[in-house]
Amino acid sequence: MIIGEIRRYLRDNNAVRVSRSMRDTAYRAMQLKEQLTSRNNREPSVEEIAKLMDVPKENVVLALEAVVEPVSLYEPVFSDGSDTVYVMDQIGDKSDDRTWLEELALKEAISNLSDREKRILTLRFFQGKTQMEVASEIGISQAQVSRIEKSALDAIKENM
Repeated sequence: MIIGEIRRYLRDNNAVRVSRSMRDTAYRAMQLKEQLTSRNNREPSVEEIAKLMDVPKENVVLALEAVVEPVSLYEPVFSDGSDTVYVMDQIGDKSDDRTWLEELALKEAISNLSDREKRILTLRFFQGKTQMEVASEIGISQAQVSRIEKSALDAIKENM
């Protein structure tokens, strides 16, 4: 009876209410994870745990995430004495319309470039090559690469 009361207290007195079945799944997954880790000397994958539990791996992931204590957005992640980084600083809204529109504008601006300009920008910024490497690959001078790169970047900025 005492163990039951303790479990009920722990289950009902958390910041976020999680169903009992979800908690049971999470605790069972954690126990299996510990057993498999000690037996195999490595951390098991979610797929291995889900297979042993005979539940979909999505349910295991959801259950394990549900029992983690929530963290405040104002929780410090890093501090060097003068400047503190909070959880909020590391969260970005990927569904921001402005970002989406900027990406479309950038794609359109790049599509207006010549094939030569696109190739030079690809080699420079996506493959990380130096202007000298690009020049030798294309067969032009480094100064020409620099001029073409600068004019292409100016054209992109102008079209955005």
